[in-house]
Amino acid sequence: MLNLPNTAIIEGSAVRWGRIGKGPPLVAIHGTPFSSQVWRRIVPEFADRRTVYYFDLVGYGLSEMREGQDVSLGVQNKVLAALFAEWGVERPDVLAHDFGGATALRAWYLDGLRYASLTIFDAVALAPWGSPFVQHVRRHEAAFTGMPDYMHRALLRAYLQTAAHNPLSEDALEIYSAPWLGPVGQAAFYRQIAQMDQRFTDEVEALYDRLDCPVTVLWGMKDDWIPYEKGTALAALISGRPVVPVPEAGHLVQEDRPEVLVAAVLKGFSDSCSSSSSRKAIVR
Repeated sequence: MLNLPNTAIIEGSAVRWGRIGKGPPLVAIHGTPFSSQVWRRIVPEFADRRTVYYFDLVGYGLSEMREGQDVSLGVQNKVLAALFAEWGVERPDVLAHDFGGATALRAWYLDGLRYASLTIFDAVALAPWGSPFVQHVRRHEAAFTGMPDYMHRALLRAYLQTAAHNPLSEDALEIYSAPWLGPVGQAAFYRQIAQMDQRFTDEVEALYDRLDCPVTVLWGMKDDWIPYEKGTALAALISGRPVVPVPEAGHLVQEDRPEVLVAAVLKGFSDSCSSSSSRKAIVR
């Protein structure tokens, strides 16, 4: 398990974060309905060459959860920008998944953050998105929040499994379920779904253009949440390279094929060094 011993107060909420390793910065941004624990088997692989920063989005994991809280995509990019300032990082390598992908892109286009490289996969980025389940929760949030605990636990575990192509281990299910249990966690789970709004990606989708850093777009070929075709389209907009297909992987590539992510990020390190040298040559 990753430790998150640090707390920052951002946009009125307590945000928990952690850091491991040494070297240039790498920032890992998780998606929904997960937490920074999706990186528990990924980021330690980089600790000998990067200082890896990870955190729980507002309203997720160990970060603060409370009634009336804004946990939408509209606030998460502001949180990322504030964390960059808190950490004193400029142009880190970035690894982003799902809502983390949307957050990284919103922060680039709306907040002026810049990256040395971006490895983005199975990202919420292009309309339309939002499953029938999401739309149903948005219409009936109170009913879901008030479900008996046993019903919520069964629904949660079934929902989490749909993110992966292969069966999730009991350990993984427990880790991903834990933040969403109990009266506070259950309410927070349906709160974050109820606040899923496509307008936050619509706001930046028209701005998408090739980033001035190496961008690798990967996509699980068995993703039942966001189809592989979205990855192809996103890569054509923001990267100079085609999407990298990940066979036998669903939406949760961290569980299905973690080794593919590690390899992609390591290649991104090399590409970012080359890109940085090119930028310096142009400045001179």
